[in-house]
Amino acid sequence: MLLLSREDIKKVFTIKDAIEADKKAFQYVVEGKCEIPLRTNIQAPKYDGCFLFMPAYLEEMDTASLKIINIFPHNIDNGIPSSPAQVLLIDGKTGLVTAVLDGTYVTQLRTGAASGAAFDVLAKKDCRIGALIGTGGQAPTQLEAMLAARKLEEVRVYDMNPERTKAFAEQMQEELKAYGTRIVAAASSDEAIDDADLIITVTPSSKPVFDGTKVKAGATISCVGAYQHHMQEMDPAILPRASKIYFDSREAVLSESGDILIPLEEGIITEKDFTGNLGDVLLGKVVGRENDDEIIVFETVGVAAQDLVAAKEIYDKAVEAGVGIQWG
Repeated sequence: MLLLSREDIKKVFTIKDAIEADKKAFQYVVEGKCEIPLRTNIQAPKYDGCFLFMPAYLEEMDTASLKIINIFPHNIDNGIPSSPAQVLLIDGKTGLVTAVLDGTYVTQLRTGAASGAAFDVLAKKDCRIGALIGTGGQAPTQLEAMLAARKLEEVRVYDMNPERTKAFAEQMQEELKAYGTRIVAAASSDEAIDDADLIITVTPSSKPVFDGTKVKAGATISCVGAYQHHMQEMDPAILPRASKIYFDSREAVLSESGDILIPLEEGIITEKDFTGNLGDVLLGKVVGRENDDEIIVFETVGVAAQDLVAAKEIYDKAVEAGVGIQWG
């Protein structure tokens, strides 16, 4: 069994690799090739926590995976991660566990890559300005995926905490300087999205974090954070303005995301307004962007197929490069 840490993964797998892996995963989902049971959620009320188990099996790759991600919000008070995770990779021919990967980093990569894949496929070609709302653990890979998808002049970052926003922007400017993009702190979400071609929201907010009436024509928006019914980052005002609405998985979004479920319940949109899954566009089953004036919305909650495909590709590259620690 191969043990792969965050640093091991960084040596062999880039955000561009993750974007291409996500594209494959989204196609497998649409084609029905990946078996994805409902995730198991075991509550730990004594500690306000929960244990999540996310399995997947892809016969075409002779691979299964199990991501264990545990949400314990009070961990942060003790200086330890609030969402520790591991991904187990399993040989589909023998049932042997072939690798254990840092699941926190795999999750960050594949979640950021979902936005990157959406922008690569759905955004207009000529984009100059990006906006990132949220500076938490998922934000760095979201930002890098945006930069990998389009050559941008500037990205404006906004978070409710001004000091955190400034520190994040400065850190990312240094870490991502190879992209040649200015990364600046914005004083408000209005300032962040002003004239923005690409917008990402990645927060746990239960109320909209931007004004949908102020999004410019031609923008592409990826909403990432609303993975529960009560969460709603997206301003529902953007939905009637959107020419097209896409998902990573329509089934998953309609079972979880308040961004879509709340506007449905309020009658702001109907299911007839949904265009399809990103995998449908990649397979040529559904049309993508048709002109540079369309506002396009992409809602993602994440699917276990992303973990499986990313983990398998990381493992293959690590074996080839001799990276990681053999155990057992």
